[in-house]
Amino acid sequence: MSSKQQGHLQKKLQPRHITFMAMGGVIGTGIFKGSADTIGLAGPGVVLTYILAGLLLLVVMAAMTEMATVYPGRNMKDFVREAFGQRVSFILGWLYCFLWMSVCVIEIVAAGSFLQYWLPSIPLWVLSLACAAVIILINLMSVNSFGEVEFWLAGIKIAMIIVFVILGICVVFGIIKGSGAAPGLSHLTGHGGFLPNGWTAIFSALLVVTFSYGGSELIGLTLTETEHAERILPRIVGSFILRVILFYTLPILVICALIPWNQLGGTSSPFVQVLNYTGLKGSAHIMNFILVTAVLSAANSGVYGATRMLHSMASAGEAPAALAQVSRRGVPVQTLKLVSVILIAGALLGFFAQDQLFSVLMAVPGFVVLLVWMTFCLAQLKLRPVYPAKPTFRLWGYPYTSGITVICLAVIAMLFLFDKENRVSISVCLIVLLVLVVWSFLWFRRKNR
Repeated sequence: MSSKQQGHLQKKLQPRHITFMAMGGVIGTGIFKGSADTIGLAGPGVVLTYILAGLLLLVVMAAMTEMATVYPGRNMKDFVREAFGQRVSFILGWLYCFLWMSVCVIEIVAAGSFLQYWLPSIPLWVLSLACAAVIILINLMSVNSFGEVEFWLAGIKIAMIIVFVILGICVVFGIIKGSGAAPGLSHLTGHGGFLPNGWTAIFSALLVVTFSYGGSELIGLTLTETEHAERILPRIVGSFILRVILFYTLPILVICALIPWNQLGGTSSPFVQVLNYTGLKGSAHIMNFILVTAVLSAANSGVYGATRMLHSMASAGEAPAALAQVSRRGVPVQTLKLVSVILIAGALLGFFAQDQLFSVLMAVPGFVVLLVWMTFCLAQLKLRPVYPAKPTFRLWGYPYTSGITVICLAVIAMLFLFDKENRVSISVCLIVLLVLVVWSFLWFRRKNR
């Protein structure tokens, strides 16, 4: 079959591919750089915030898993369309694409800036374009090969986090000698206590932490490329959530145990500061390698998310039909071309306005993630009474768990709306949302003529 003909996505993703792909979207700059902000808000007790956000994420993922067992062979956007119709599905789909395109631009420009540490004479835009080219080439592979590459990219940074935690614990208890005396656990309870800014700080930090977990829902887009997804997904979700929480909470506990929370600098990654504290030679190079791998993995997952969502929308008549075309390898090539153009344009835009680009785009994904998660829970609440078949996996405590999660996410979204630091980003999000609402009416009016 020619790449210009419409084919089908291939069911070649394995459980380990799905898990690591989702983790690749979650574990990125949010933990390696954003952890400084969350620790500054709540001190060592911010780990409670990560656990609370993890519980919200668990409900969202469980709701999506339940719907997957009832509607096999369909992805997360299909569930929304089943619950609320094509117009809401249209808006959510394009909003989700906007989310991942923003993330991808951020990540490739960040990757270019990290590479400049080793290649300072090469302009940022050149390095960013090179990173974009690598990501595009990876996404041109067959879905099985893509899954393998993402498995190893995500695996590298996960392995590095494990090494970091083990090394940190050894220094904390004096098994390995650092640059100072072994602090033990004194820093976790000293300097104002475990919750130096009080219990309310846990909820203040929830705003940032929830955004860090964005990307987990990528599992919902792999359903159409996974054999027997309705049986595999329930097994994956529980262990996935546990891993995500551990990969966030353990490093933060190590960071706060080695360096007092109020002495962490805001200019560099807390991970770099800890590695410097250990006195490990070449720690800056090691950390830079981790950061490059992390952002490339996140960008790779982001391109996958954007292309598969666009393909799903085109197949459902919510985007131009040409975007549904699939190559022999099962790659939605037309959507990849579109995302590639945006990726390259973003890299060049970063050359002209890097600081402004980051300040506007950084807060965009978080707000969109909140809307997406709320929509999944609302879809499950609406569909459960009218399921065409009995689900083989059920969300516990229905309808209370879904309802409480929606309320919590809505409160976080409202806090985000009234945050003065995010006014520009929120304005961008609301303008995009308004445009999509108007566009949805025009799109379906034209289609219904």
